[in-house]
Amino acid sequence: MQTQPLPEYRFEDYLAIERESTDVRHEYIEGQVFAMSGGSYEHSLITANLARALGNQLGGSPCVVLSSDMRIRIETADACVYPDVSVLCGEPCFHDARRDVLTNPVLIAEVLSPSTEAYDRGGKFALYRQLPGLRHYLLVAQDQVAVDVFTRQPDGRWVLDAYTDPDAEILLEALDCRLLVRELYDRVVFGVVETPATQA
Repeated sequence: MQTQPLPEYRFEDYLAIERESTDVRHEYIEGQVFAMSGGSYEHSLITANLARALGNQLGGSPCVVLSSDMRIRIETADACVYPDVSVLCGEPCFHDARRDVLTNPVLIAEVLSPSTEAYDRGGKFALYRQLPGLRHYLLVAQDQVAVDVFTRQPDGRWVLDAYTDPDAEILLEALDCRLLVRELYDRVVFGVVETPATQA
């Protein structure tokens, strides 16, 4: 997320503008609108791997996997964001009849980038915790094998399980499924240094 917000908006004004936007997506937090930047190749690959792994596990269940196109509205925080991956179980609850702003995800996942990691772990997680139905929050590193899974307990506490072993199995109790860490990193090569394109 960029650090320079645009002028202050009411949520409905933001949403009307965002629905018309065709080039840049924006997140909304308490009247401030932030332009989102694009992700790296690794970010995109891990996001796709995670969505595919979840989709394979959840086939035939009441849960569905949603891409980063689905907006998530957090009413109590007056926020609207685009997670990298989200999962819905059961009937969807939407902000309005347009059905493009979801309010009841069970799982949210973010693939970490150097520019957003602190926010994803701190401020954004604080927003997500205000979603009453959210049970799991996944943070997936893109520069090493590292997956943090926060799970909401019946008493409201969040418990962290950290995975760094590619052969480890991630248990997602709310979805009744298990993922292998290595599935999330399929075809990801670490330590690749970007070089400028050569002139012909």
